[in-house]
Amino acid sequence: MAKVIVDKKNNVNSKDPTKINEEIKVEEVRLIGSDGKPIGIVPTSKALEIAKSEELDLVLVSEDANPPVCKILNYGKYKYSLQKKKIEAKKKQQTITLKEIQLRPFIGENDLAIKCKAIQKFILNGNKVKVVMKFRGRELSRKELGMEVVNKVIETCSEFAKPDNPPKLEGSTIMTVLTKK
Repeated sequence: MAKVIVDKKNNVNSKDPTKINEEIKVEEVRLIGSDGKPIGIVPTSKALEIAKSEELDLVLVSEDANPPVCKILNYGKYKYSLQKKKIEAKKKQQTITLKEIQLRPFIGENDLAIKCKAIQKFILNGNKVKVVMKFRGRELSRKELGMEVVNKVIETCSEFAKPDNPPKLEGSTIMTVLTKK
């Protein structure tokens, strides 16, 4: 009998990979008791009897070991602790998103100041910012003007951000990525 659990996020049934009790099909296992002390290598049927006598479950902990390692424990508490560990690990991980600011070569001073304030807000929130200078039509003949604007942005944001790489021209865009100092 296979266990089916419901994934709360997208309500899709998925098979639980952990094998318990009669699902363990190997002949011998290395058994760890309910107190955490190793019992030794025993036949699976004897390990099941020991687990039933203690009114606990026999859980396959390491299938890759030779012989496989089983532990006598309360399966419900075991799954709960694994779930708690997963949630704690998720809380500690830090996500960094890449925000994008688009510029034009003939941008006004005030517009540039507003873009720099937006970059400062993104950087201080822990994000990276991709600065993109786009050229259209005849603006491509004035690439040096676009490079000056991007360098001005880097200079303005230099007190709280630094570029990962120098600005480079790729086709009709100049790009660089700013990160926190």
